[in-house]
Amino acid sequence: MDPQTTQTAIDSVKLAGSVGPLNMSFLGLFQDADIIGKAVITGLLIVSILTWAIIFDKAVRISRLKRRATYFEERFWSAGSLDMLYDKIKRPSDPMQAVFVAGMKEWRSASDKGLFAIPGNRNTIQARVDRILQVTIGREMSAIETWMTFLASVGSVAPFVGLFGTVLGIMRSFIHIAQAQNTSLAVVAPGIAEALLATAVGLVAAIPATAAYNKFATEIGRYGARLDNFANDFVATLSRNLEMGKAERNERETAAGGEVGWVRR
Repeated sequence: MDPQTTQTAIDSVKLAGSVGPLNMSFLGLFQDADIIGKAVITGLLIVSILTWAIIFDKAVRISRLKRRATYFEERFWSAGSLDMLYDKIKRPSDPMQAVFVAGMKEWRSASDKGLFAIPGNRNTIQARVDRILQVTIGREMSAIETWMTFLASVGSVAPFVGLFGTVLGIMRSFIHIAQAQNTSLAVVAPGIAEALLATAVGLVAAIPATAAYNKFATEIGRYGARLDNFANDFVATLSRNLEMGKAERNERETAAGGEVGWVRR
C-alpha cells in the first residue's frame, strides 16, 4: 500500500477520547456548561451587577449626607434664633434637618398651647421631644440602611452558590470521564474549568459585597452617632432656652407686678 495513502487513513481515524480544539475563554466555558451551571453563573452575574449598583449609590448618598450634615450643623450653631432657622426650612432634605424639624414642631406645639406655664409639664415636654427625636432618628436610619441586608446576604451566600455550581460541574465531569474511559488532561480539564468558573463568579460577587458592607456599616454607624449627638445638643439647647425664658419671665413679673407669658427664642 502506498505510504501516503496509509498515513491519510490513519489521520482520518478518530481516536477514542480525542477532543477537538478547546475554547477556554469565559464565554466558551459558559456555553459548554450544563443548564444548571449556566443558571448559577447567570444568577451570580446579575447579583454582581446589582451589588455594584448598590455600592455606587450608597457611596454617593453617604458622602452627600455627610456634606449636608456639616452644612446644617454650621447653620444650627450660627443661627441667632432657632425659630428663624425652623421657618426657613420648608421641607427637610436630609436626616439631620428632619430631626431638627421634628423637635421644633413638638416644642412649638407645646409652647403655643401654653404648656410651659405649668412647671410640672416642662420635664414631661422635654422627655416627649427627646422621644420624638429618637423615633425620627430611627426612621431616617432605617431609610439609610436600605439594601444593607442585601449586601450582607450576597457576601455570605454567593460563595456557597458558586460552590454548588462547582460541585455539580465536577460531578458532571467525572461522569463524562467514566463514559469516555479516558483520564487524559485534555478530557478532564474542560469540565473542571467549567465547574470552577461558578466558584470564581461567586467570589467576584461576594468579595465586593462584603468589603462594601463593612465600610458602609461603619460609615452609617458613625452617621447615626452624629445624629444622636446632634439630638442631645438640640435638647440641651432647648432646655437652656427654656431656662433663659423662665428667668426673663420672672424678672418681668417682678418688674411689672403681673404675669408675663414665656418668650420663645
